[in-house]
Amino acid sequence: MEIFFIIVAIFVVGVLLSGIKIIDQYERGIVLTLGRFTGVLQPGLKIVIPIIQRTIRVDMRINTLDIPQQEVITRDNVPVGINAVVYFQVEKPEDAILKIQDFQYAVMQYAQTALRDVVGGVELDSLLAERDKIAEQIQTIVDKETDQWGINVQSIKMQDISLPADMKRVMAKQAEAERERRATIIRAQGELSASENLKKAMENMSKSGAISLRTLQTIESTTTNPSSTVIFTLPTEILAGFKDLLKK
Repeated sequence: MEIFFIIVAIFVVGVLLSGIKIIDQYERGIVLTLGRFTGVLQPGLKIVIPIIQRTIRVDMRINTLDIPQQEVITRDNVPVGINAVVYFQVEKPEDAILKIQDFQYAVMQYAQTALRDVVGGVELDSLLAERDKIAEQIQTIVDKETDQWGINVQSIKMQDISLPADMKRVMAKQAEAERERRATIIRAQGELSASENLKKAMENMSKSGAISLRTLQTIESTTTNPSSTVIFTLPTEILAGFKDLLKK
């Protein structure tokens, strides 16, 4: 008989202890009394009625969800693989539990759908150049839908964009051609600048008579070797003058 009372006492104590709940600072407790929502437990030591009341804990910290790689066709018919990360936080724990069966799974599925829709409406060049802007568009769409679940989607980041191998080769050739075009422009600009400087130098030397001195220096440097033959050319105007003198 004593053993029976001991067992009953242990059972009663166990039931009473099960009614003591410790809610952590980053949690909230959803209380269901006989299946009906009756309140939200704040952090601290709380007591609920065993058997009659049930507590569901909700993490209020920022959560992350990995969106597995999605195969998406862009607007210009290029298949790309994209994976992303969703950062969200529960703001109304009662809505997150009572209005949606599994809010984490729902957020991930909706983010996948929004990603396909948005990326499918842009071209590849825009996707690569405006990745952050497109991610913000996806975040706006998902946040608007999940707001009714008491969830705030803070940001969505696209981690990687995978391209087909043939598209990578085409883009590499395009980049190489662009580099060659820029190098050609730079060389042409350098040659133009050099020619302008040379023209200015020749004009200055002609005005100061330094060009004659330069000519004499050049002749002197070429006659140091006896085996060298120097040929001088005269302007056609001087030759024409000689012809006139001979005729006279």
